[in-house]
Amino acid sequence: MRFFLSLCASTLLLAGCANSGTGSVPPKTVDKVDLERYQGTWYEAARLPMFFQRDCAQSEAHYTLQADGKVGVLNRCRTLEGKWQEAKGEAVPQVEGKTDKLWVTFDNWVSDVLPGVAKGEYWVLYLDDDYTTALVGSPNHDYLWLLSRTPELKPGMKDKLLDVAKGQGYETGKLIWRTPDGSIKK
Repeated sequence: MRFFLSLCASTLLLAGCANSGTGSVPPKTVDKVDLERYQGTWYEAARLPMFFQRDCAQSEAHYTLQADGKVGVLNRCRTLEGKWQEAKGEAVPQVEGKTDKLWVTFDNWVSDVLPGVAKGEYWVLYLDDDYTTALVGSPNHDYLWLLSRTPELKPGMKDKLLDVAKGQGYETGKLIWRTPDGSIKK
């Protein structure tokens, strides 16, 4: 339950963090994301600290392209105690026809009460040609995720993603890395 309340609070925080033109320069996104190829399971290799994931030792996201063009989102978080928590939502392009910048809204009481406000920004900053590794962040540089189709990054990919993130102005020294399976209670 705490995970879901935290997710609600973070969604509001993300919504309030849009760049007003007075902050740092927003990061550059990829030109286009083929949402059909992007759908499926992505494992979080690392992330910047955030309140709603404070208890997460391992996280994964499951994306499903829907008939209406929206993307169904199921985020799962595994704690060190081995318990799973999840949140469901959907993503839509911020600009129709452009798929590199998405709005994400989760199914919770906050989005019911404040439907236009409770959404977070999901910008795809890097995506390899075979859609197996991605770097996703927020335009204010507060949120960053290094994602892979497998629980472990391919050799050399960690350095590549870190270089891209640093070049875009993210503080990579604060990244929280995925906890190995052997450290999670079963």
